[in-house]
Amino acid sequence: MCGIVGIVGQESVNQRIYDALTVLQHRGQDAAGIVTFDGDRLHLRKSKGLVRDVFSTRHMLGLVGSSGIGHVRYPTAGSSSSAEAQPIYVNSPYGIVLAHNGNLTNANELKKELFESDKRHLNTNSDSEVLLNILAHELQQSSDSRLKPEDVFNAVTHLHKRCRGAFAAIALINGHGMVCFRDKFGIRPVVFGKKETENGFEYMFASESVGLDALGFELIRDVLPGEAIYVEFDGTVHSKKCADDAMYSPCIFEYVYLARPDSFIDNISVYRTRMRMGEKLADKILKEWPDHDIDVVIPIPDTSTTAAIELASCMGVKFRQGFVKNRYIGRTFIMPGQTMRRKSVRQKLNAIGLEFKDKNVLLVDDSIVRGTTSEQIINMARQAGARKVYFASAAPPLRFPNVYGIDMPTASELIAHGRDVAEIAQAIGADWLIFQDLKDLIETASEGNPNIKRFDTSVFDGEYITGDIDQDYLDSVEALRSDDSKKKQNANSYEPAEGLDLYNTE
Repeated sequence: MCGIVGIVGQESVNQRIYDALTVLQHRGQDAAGIVTFDGDRLHLRKSKGLVRDVFSTRHMLGLVGSSGIGHVRYPTAGSSSSAEAQPIYVNSPYGIVLAHNGNLTNANELKKELFESDKRHLNTNSDSEVLLNILAHELQQSSDSRLKPEDVFNAVTHLHKRCRGAFAAIALINGHGMVCFRDKFGIRPVVFGKKETENGFEYMFASESVGLDALGFELIRDVLPGEAIYVEFDGTVHSKKCADDAMYSPCIFEYVYLARPDSFIDNISVYRTRMRMGEKLADKILKEWPDHDIDVVIPIPDTSTTAAIELASCMGVKFRQGFVKNRYIGRTFIMPGQTMRRKSVRQKLNAIGLEFKDKNVLLVDDSIVRGTTSEQIINMARQAGARKVYFASAAPPLRFPNVYGIDMPTASELIAHGRDVAEIAQAIGADWLIFQDLKDLIETASEGNPNIKRFDTSVFDGEYITGDIDQDYLDSVEALRSDDSKKKQNANSYEPAEGLDLYNTE
C-alpha cells in the first residue's frame, strides 16, 4: 500500500505534488519522494519520513518544472532504507523515473532475467526497481529515436506478459511524456483527472480521487485493469488496453481500511461502502442476538466510525465517541514491530470514562489483524469502567497474508489464523465477538459498482486471484515479512549519508 501521484501540467508542480502527497499520507508513512521535469532535466528529492519532514524549502526550490510524479512509501518487500524510497530512476533509455504501488509476485525470477538476459543491474531489493527496469528494457526495443505512443503501449503490453502480481504505476519519460498503467486485475487503485487552465489542460493521476480533489482536478475515470494512459508533455492523451485477459478484481481491503472515506475507487464510494458495512453487521447482530443488552456503540477511530454510526442507527442503540485520538501518531497497522505497536496504541487513544462507566459497550473496528490493538483497547474500556465489552469487526476474520502490496502479517502473526471466533474473543479479551460475513462484505462494495463481478478477497479466503501463489511462495513471504526478519533487515540496512544520492535535489 503506497500512494502515487503524477501531473503533466502547464505551471509549476512541486507544491501541488507535495499537497497531494499529504492528502495520500495515510497510504504510506515510511518514506516520500518527488521528481519534477523542467523540459531539460529531472530533479529528485526522496528520503525516509513523512512528507512534511522529507521536503524543506531548499528542496522545494530545487524541484522545478511543470510535470512530475510523487510517492509515499509503505514497505512490503525489502528493507525500509532510504535507498528504496521512490520515485526510482534509470538513465536508459531516455531517462525514466517510476512510482509504484503494489507487489510483483514473480520478482525473484524477473531479477534473474534482468541480469542474465536483459543485462541490467539492480541496486536494491525493491520489486519496484524490477518493474522500472522491465519497462525500460521494453521501451529500449523501439528502433525509432523519437518515442511514439504505440512504442509506449507495446512496452507496457510486453511488461504485462512478463510481470505478475499487483501494480499501479506512473512513469515519467524524459523529453516525451508520462504513462500510467495498472495490472490486468486492477488490484491496486489509480484514477485519472484533468483541469482546465488559461494555457490549456493539465492532467493528473493519483491513487485515490481525494488526491485530485485537493488540487481542484476533475475526476475523469479510473485507469482500467490492463490499461495504459499516456500523456505527452504537449497535453495529447492516448490510452490503450495492453492486457487482453484483463478482469476487474480490485482489492476489497481498500474499502475496509486503506482508502480515505471521501475517496471514490473504481467508481465506488468508500464512504457509502462503509455505511453498508454497518448496516449488514447490524442485521447480523440482531439475527444472532435479538435480545442483546448493548447500551452504547463506540467506534475505534477513525476508519470504523462510518460503519459504527450506521450500525448504531440500525440497531436503535446510542452512538458515542468514547475514544479521543492523538492525530500526531502514525497508523498502528503499519508500525514496525509489535513493541512499537503496543506502545503507540496507548499514545494514540485515550478513553472518555463517562461513556464507559457501568455500561455494556459494543466496540466497532474496521478489522482485526494481529489483535494487538484490539486487546489493548478492550483493556482500556474495562479500565474506564465498562461492565461488559463486546467487539464487532466490519470485516471477516483475516486468516491469510496479503501478497499484492499490503504488508499484512504472515499467517502465523494473524490472530484469526487457526482460531475460531470464540478463541479469537478469548485471545483479545472480549465478552462477545462478531465478524462481518464475507458474502455481505462483497455485497457492500459491489452495490456501488455492479459492473465489478469479483474482488480480491484473498486475506479472508486464501484465494489468490493471480493464480500463481503456492505454499512455497507463502513460506518465502513469511521468511521476508515476519517481525523478526524485518528487525534483522533493518539492522543490516545501509543508510547513505545525506547528499550522496546522485539524483537527489539537496
